[in-house]
Amino acid sequence: MAEITKLKPGRKGAKCPICGRPPEPAYRPFCSKRCADVDLGRWLGGDYRVATEETPDEPDPSGQLAKKE
Repeated sequence: MAEITKLKPGRKGAKCPICGRPPEPAYRPFCSKRCADVDLGRWLGGDYRVATEETPDEPDPSGQLAKKE
């Protein structure tokens, strides 16, 4: 049977990535709901993205979605 191990609560010295305060277990890795919401807003706003050399596909001039065959 596999041995069950307890996870450690986090690295010593870990800080909230938004404000730098110590994290709260309920919102880890953040210190509060506010900092968690700030981070979510950044994700939804597109602030976190991976740089690439690809260009977006050009939209169809007729305004219709292209059918995949």
